[in-house]
Amino acid sequence: MSEVESGRVLRIAIGMIALACGACGVRANDTASARDSTHAGGATGVTRGTTATLYDSATYPAGPEGASARRGFAILAATRDSLPGYVGNSLRCFSCHIDNGRRPNGIPLTGVYARYPNYTARDGRTITIQDRVNNCMRRSMAGRNIPLGSKDMNDIVAYLALVSQGVAVGTHVKGEGLPKMPQMSGDTSRGASIFTARCARCHGVDGQGIPPATPLWGPRSYSIGASLARVERAASFIRHNMPFDSAGVLNDQQAYDVAAFVVSHARRDSHGKELDWPNGGAPRDVPYDTRGHKAFNPPGRLLPTAF
Repeated sequence: MSEVESGRVLRIAIGMIALACGACGVRANDTASARDSTHAGGATGVTRGTTATLYDSATYPAGPEGASARRGFAILAATRDSLPGYVGNSLRCFSCHIDNGRRPNGIPLTGVYARYPNYTARDGRTITIQDRVNNCMRRSMAGRNIPLGSKDMNDIVAYLALVSQGVAVGTHVKGEGLPKMPQMSGDTSRGASIFTARCARCHGVDGQGIPPATPLWGPRSYSIGASLARVERAASFIRHNMPFDSAGVLNDQQAYDVAAFVVSHARRDSHGKELDWPNGGAPRDVPYDTRGHKAFNPPGRLLPTAF
């Protein structure tokens, strides 16, 4: 990163309170929908009525910092169109970071800037916020790394800094990530029936998505290296966020059944996945071989990588 670009990111951090030094919705405007519902309570309980923090156009700082954050939002909202040379599928960042990255328990982006640099077991090292963005690019977007220090990367980081305003360095926010699910098994036959009844109206009977809903498998969806290719992570996402307009109607078992059905389908391979968790300790449901771990219920077929 050049000195000028580094200074621009630093000015964003200084201009905000207590920011750190070092990351399948359908809305894509810069005013979050009032439906940004929080799912609070227990790990798998779902309650309604609380809204996530909203960031509309009035909260962008003036000048080049605000312009950078606005462009970062635009990239996350239309990722393939913005970065065609780096995205290998039809998803956008807000496909997984629900309600423009503002829905608690929907992999929100709020506070993520304050948690990096951070050690991750999957990488086996301490990574930066830029590394975390590129993990998503390679895995969830089935693509490749955005160059460090590029305007695209700096703009994305500027937006992540903006929506983390007020979160103290190294702290966590309520509703971050996805709640841990109880260990259960999913049934693909039951999952297929639930998918037809509850999910196909948006994602299509073939799972390829009726726009703006996202494809859930095949070459246009996330790769096997994405966290949502794990049945437990997919079950939590489904349990707490799907169906999009009536989240919480499925119980834990139903969420596992749908997840098992979804992750059983063919999807793109991911370069270097065998190097994940280099020190061992991969979660039991990782669907590919890593050090000391045998693939758990891998999909029937892996598709070629996009790049």
